[in-house]
Amino acid sequence: MNAMVLSAPGRPLRLSELEKPKPGKGQVLVKVNACGICRTDLHVVDGELKQPKLPLVPGHQVVGVVELLGPGVKTFKAGDRVGIPWLWGACGVCEYCKSGRENLCDKALYTGYQINGGFADYAVADARFTFPIPKDYPDLQAAPLLCAGLIGWRAYKLAGPGKRLGFYGFGAAAHLLTQVAKHQGREVYVFTRSGDKESQSFAKKLGAAWAGASGSPPPVPLDAVILFAPAGDLVPTALRAVAKGGTVVCAGIHMSDIPSFPYEILWGERVVRSVANLTRKDGEEFLKLASKILIHSQVTVYPLEGANEALSDLREGKLQGAAVLTTKNYES
Repeated sequence: MNAMVLSAPGRPLRLSELEKPKPGKGQVLVKVNACGICRTDLHVVDGELKQPKLPLVPGHQVVGVVELLGPGVKTFKAGDRVGIPWLWGACGVCEYCKSGRENLCDKALYTGYQINGGFADYAVADARFTFPIPKDYPDLQAAPLLCAGLIGWRAYKLAGPGKRLGFYGFGAAAHLLTQVAKHQGREVYVFTRSGDKESQSFAKKLGAAWAGASGSPPPVPLDAVILFAPAGDLVPTALRAVAKGGTVVCAGIHMSDIPSFPYEILWGERVVRSVANLTRKDGEEFLKLASKILIHSQVTVYPLEGANEALSDLREGKLQGAAVLTTKNYES
């Protein structure tokens, strides 16, 4: 099979021919049609996440078709269309797993990080952590749901039920969650890089009540803010944007250092919290919701061998919505 391979952090991915993998006990072999590209992929490729398996096939927003079942798999059959998310598997026996918090499992494994991912024609998945894809979603639109959607949904829930919600960074996750928030009757306030009028216009088109530069204060105090931009210096900025009792959610797996800030902007029962990965419950909830309200993923499509270009465009902030790679298996 063809795959884009990372040999060392900081190096471009290399188009390589690898042996087609075989599913083990409890696993499925998935013929990959499409794979979304996420900022976490950038953190892996750029060396900001320090423990990748090398050489590595990145990619953790994988959509494809089950081709082969490993021993013991009864939840899927050959031909089923499925998605493989960031959380590839967990131990199932620790305190976190037993309490439905497998996202915190110390022995968890991650797709495109410790396990070869979806920048390839085929990938192996743990059937327990693999999701059926709603029939209403084409492959290209389904791929971003598997991380931008699922982990974005977890961040959205942890932000609480307040009416006024802010997003710092308007990429793959924020453009999906804006649609959720509008469906629920909430107001969305979007913060982008200074001068990024294109993203601000896109946000307003999707229903944002306001869009401006990340250094600008919102027109009203917000009930909660989600930081999708991995910039620690935005945490104090976000704290100043939320009302007393408000929550600032850091949604990324990696963030630059948070600078010191005066206690007065935290005081008033404001909360700063992080989001770690996703649970299977998050996946089931969000995919059901996405199918119900038909969340639309805006995507820019690249061929598998164009992965380096796609990563560069994401790194430089050139994308609206999400980037998705297609393999030779994809049929439009």
